[in-house]
Amino acid sequence: MSRQERYELTWPGKREAIIEAGRPTDKTLRPCVELSRNFDTTENLYIEGDNLEALKILQKSYMKRVKMIYIDPPYNTGNDFIYRDDFSQSEFESQQQCMIDESGMRNFSFRNYRENAKSNPRFHSDWLSMIYSRLKLARNLLTDDGVIFISIDDNEQAGLKFVCNEIFGENNFVAQLVWERAYAPKNDAKYVSMSHDYILMYAINIQAFKIGRLPRTEEANARYNNPDNDPRGPWKPSDLSVKTYNAANDYPITTPSGRIVEPPTARCWSLSPNSFADRLADNRIWFGPNGDGVPRLKRFLSELRHEGMVPVSILYYKDVGHSQEGAQEVAKLLDGGFFNGPKPVRLLRHLMTLANLDDDSIILDFFAGSSTTAHAVMTLNSQDGGTRKFIMIQIPEPCKESSEAFKAGYSNICEIGRERILRAGNGLIGDTGFRTFRVDSTNYKNVYFTPEELTQDMLDNLVENIKPDRTGLDLLYGVIAELGLPLSLKYSCEQVEGFTVHYYGEDKIIACFDSGIDESLVKFIAKKRPAIALFRDSCFEDSNVMINLEQFFRFYAPDSEIKIL
Repeated sequence: MSRQERYELTWPGKREAIIEAGRPTDKTLRPCVELSRNFDTTENLYIEGDNLEALKILQKSYMKRVKMIYIDPPYNTGNDFIYRDDFSQSEFESQQQCMIDESGMRNFSFRNYRENAKSNPRFHSDWLSMIYSRLKLARNLLTDDGVIFISIDDNEQAGLKFVCNEIFGENNFVAQLVWERAYAPKNDAKYVSMSHDYILMYAINIQAFKIGRLPRTEEANARYNNPDNDPRGPWKPSDLSVKTYNAANDYPITTPSGRIVEPPTARCWSLSPNSFADRLADNRIWFGPNGDGVPRLKRFLSELRHEGMVPVSILYYKDVGHSQEGAQEVAKLLDGGFFNGPKPVRLLRHLMTLANLDDDSIILDFFAGSSTTAHAVMTLNSQDGGTRKFIMIQIPEPCKESSEAFKAGYSNICEIGRERILRAGNGLIGDTGFRTFRVDSTNYKNVYFTPEELTQDMLDNLVENIKPDRTGLDLLYGVIAELGLPLSLKYSCEQVEGFTVHYYGEDKIIACFDSGIDESLVKFIAKKRPAIALFRDSCFEDSNVMINLEQFFRFYAPDSEIKIL
């Protein structure tokens, strides 16, 4: 029996991309307080590292919680870097990938992403595999009424649309927006000066998604007038006929001048005879200044103001900005032009309107770049008092030593993106902070070894299962992600009898990972009755404390859950 043919897009590596999206991660997110603003209270996140691994880590915590995703991935022009997605590396290689420099910063190597030159025989295939696995994971994070926007140009637009149709469903396609990114032609163009990019827009569920309307403009309002001095104010005539034919609505209308008017060929009136009579009696039908024109329905501006304007597929730069405007925004904030063609804030604001965000929606950008998305979220919140949150994800792509960014002191793109958020937030109202996390290897030691590798030193080393470089904060957020709790809840800590006690989510989790914990501290934590009490296996003063742990909690906090790492 021959294989049944079907309409689909396939490429070398697609199967591996599907497998990669479903492969579990052994990575974790390590908090970086020193690279954050308002770490304890902010609800915004900045994640530094490979976005594939970051998206995997976020699956539990943000499943169906993100209202809008915007990404501006590499366009695959032949000069862009794409991810290799080869994570089958040894522990030594993993350590080399994330070395510590003299300043204490972990510097990611360039080994997991490379330039995708057009001479590569899998030029398109590699890019499609890269984007496929990430979109597959991103889909899980969107709310039932969520929406994703993807910027792209002609290099991969066709393939990307196929991929999105497969992942999000062709029926959930909303629009392919055309953004006028350039305000002047390039006279040195070989054939045609390309003045636009595309933005693909997909809903997660087209039935649940409701697109946002745009604010009415003075230009649009100027199209309304009041030639008959109607007391209801300015109005605009609208076609009374429709293409969907209904014999009951195919009837003649007599104008005030006595002329008989029929619907156009193959069309009918949008109103039934009774409905037409009601509109006519209410002075909502216009026959022209002489009373002998084709009947048209009067639509009053006063009745449309609250509805807003229907969005259009062409985004003109005069309305949403152009690429040079985006570059100028970055240059003004950072005193230098460090990015080629960053998106303008006005464009992101426009997309946020279309996404129909709630006041507290979460917006995700996993190709964060210069952090335009974060800038736009903070600006919108400052203007309308909203509490929307952003999640930015960006791999720390090194800045070339010859670049203006490197000369200005930025070693990688993440440093630029965070600095933009810091400076853009100055003077704005609302949450302008962010918690920085880095994608890193698991907090736990590798306990898998062959019998030939087994030595007494290895057994002694495994008495403590936590890696020696991990802090209590590392362990806390590792568990938070595993439990599927948001990474943005309020955090605080205090010193109690010489021990550091961590509080997360208004005492939802209380944790202590210090060595030598005694019964006094256990009782202190139990009396606060947290939902979860978190300890390390080797942190107790002696075995008696460990033995009596459940007894203390059974007495003071019977509803609390105890977790031991």
